[in-house]
Formats: sequence, C-alpha cells, structure tokens
Amino acid sequence: MKFEYKNLLPLNYSPSSRVWIYQSSRCFPISEALQVEEILSQFTKEWKSHGNEVQGTAYLFFGQFIIFMADELATKISGCSTDSSVRVIKEIEIALKVNLFDRNQLAFIVKDKIELLPLSQFNYAFSNKFITNETLYFNNSVQSKTELEESWIIPIQNSWLAKKIPPQHSTSSVSV
Repeated sequence: MKFEYKNLLPLNYSPSSRVWIYQSSRCFPISEALQVEEILSQFTKEWKSHGNEVQGTAYLFFGQFIIFMADELATKISGCSTDSSVRVIKEIEIALKVNLFDRNQLAFIVKDKIELLPLSQFNYAFSNKFITNETLYFNNSVQSKTELEESWIIPIQNSWLAKKIPPQHSTSSVSV
C-alpha cells in the first residue's frame, strides 16, 4: 500500500488550517468507503459556522482515517460547527458499526500494512520487535495542515510515543 496523501491536500488552504483526525477501528471495504466519502462530501458542502460557509474539506485516507480540514483564514470555526462535524462522525459510527473515537488504539505501518495496537500492548510489541523506533506511526493528534503534512506519519522515535519506549530499546534502529 502506498501511503502518499500530501498531494491530495488543497494547495489554497492556509498552513494553519485546522485539522481533525478520526481513526476507524477497522478498514472500510470499498462499498462503505464510498458511503463515507459521500457523507463527508455532503457535510462539507453544507458546513457552516455562525451561518457562514466553512472553507472545509474532508477525506477518507487509506480506508481508515477520516480527516476534516477547515481554513480559518476564510471562516473561524465555532464550537457549534465543530459539534456538527462530530455528529457526522457519530452517525458514521452507528451506521457502519465502527469505533472512530478510541484514542487508545494506535496505528502503525508494519510490512506495508496499517496495523492497530492497543496502547496497553505497546511495550510488549516493542520488546518483541513487532515495532521499533523507526516503525511509522499515525500521529492523529496533529491539529494543522502543516502538522498533517510534516508530522502525521512519522517514526515512533519522533513522536510522543518515544517516551514510552522501554529503556533497553530506546536506541534500537532495526526497522520492521
């Protein structure tokens, strides 16, 4: 699987555009992916903040990550407009029976596939070399277009997870 996405992001959005990432508990099959993309497209066409159109877009990347982006230089995002995007995510969860809010599930690229791992299993996976310092991690905490471009898919050693690496493995550079 190719993990290229940057060329799909809008060039005319500010680098400070806000980003929200929702990771699915499973990959959507093509029929569901098309349904999700239609829901996201419809939502962003109607997305408003205090009655003003939001310059926003939404993506389904790699069949598993829903990403909203809003350029606040065009329209500031209000709490109500954020809430409306969360409602859409909850509707997708219910309709497709997936979890999109579990922040304890971590996503990695292992052998060219997205693998999910509960945070509670991180040390075990590291100790048994299922993942290493250089394993690519989906850092879903990014908040801007710039961070999405530069810090979304990064080696574990460059993420907040580096602090959780068991001490005996903190200098390992073997790649999975």
